[in-house]
Amino acid sequence: MCNNRMVIPPPIGDGHRMPTDRDYILGTHQEEISRLGLQHNVWRPVVLDCWKRAGVTAGKRVLDVGAGPGYAAVDLAEIVGRRGKVIALERSRNFVDALREIIRVRSLDNVQIHEIDLMTDDLPAGDYDFAWCRWVVSFVNDPALLIQKLGRVMPKGSLSIFHEYGHYETWRFFPRLQMQERFREHVIATWHESGGEPDGVARLPELLSKNGFIIRSGRPHVFCLRPNDYMWQWPATFIEIYLPRLIQMGRIDQEFADKVRADLVSAEKDRNALMLTPLVLEIVAERMA
Repeated sequence: MCNNRMVIPPPIGDGHRMPTDRDYILGTHQEEISRLGLQHNVWRPVVLDCWKRAGVTAGKRVLDVGAGPGYAAVDLAEIVGRRGKVIALERSRNFVDALREIIRVRSLDNVQIHEIDLMTDDLPAGDYDFAWCRWVVSFVNDPALLIQKLGRVMPKGSLSIFHEYGHYETWRFFPRLQMQERFREHVIATWHESGGEPDGVARLPELLSKNGFIIRSGRPHVFCLRPNDYMWQWPATFIEIYLPRLIQMGRIDQEFADKVRADLVSAEKDRNALMLTPLVLEIVAERMA
């Protein structure tokens, strides 16, 4: 399950594409906004527990790094209340527009949006208590620059919370689905081609140390799912949306896509089927310097 901050590659010699400026790998259209909503709902209990343990509460100021359509930003805004503030950073105009609409519908006046590119623009300075960064480090082309920028704006004593992939290849089915594993290999390959790193959390402890952070806690999140589990829909919808993108990139053909779908259908009909999700590592780090 890729996040949407990885960009799609332009054509090179074999028909694959290298990154464009503003195009996210899964697009920013309404279908993808809906998929990200499902993804957020699936992870919401885990995230709310994480924020509670970290101390996110009423009156706090939170920097949402890579806010997407704003599902987490809205949850944060409701938690911190009118005395608090959420500063949402997002580069996609479609996602910014989606977030503005949610803010309008819910009459939230404590969310401030900055339409910026994390790699090319400065992060806004502020008296932040927390930063929230989910599935961003693994997708940007220069994680060191991102953490350096974060270190510049996070005050001493503030906490930065990360949810990042730690071992993407844990995503697999039992009984094994050979086509799903081949699909996963294509996902990882396009990820690398776009400048991202599937196991991006591997460098995070080192980068945090270099920029004045000390890790206060770490926790793995990996789930073993049955077909009737709600979380099953998270990877299932990702497969359905990403297969056409792989065809568009010239990586696979329709026959390959149909086989992947058939494998998934067979797993969903098997009452003994299990799916292991990609390992996500939660890191909470305090700014010391």
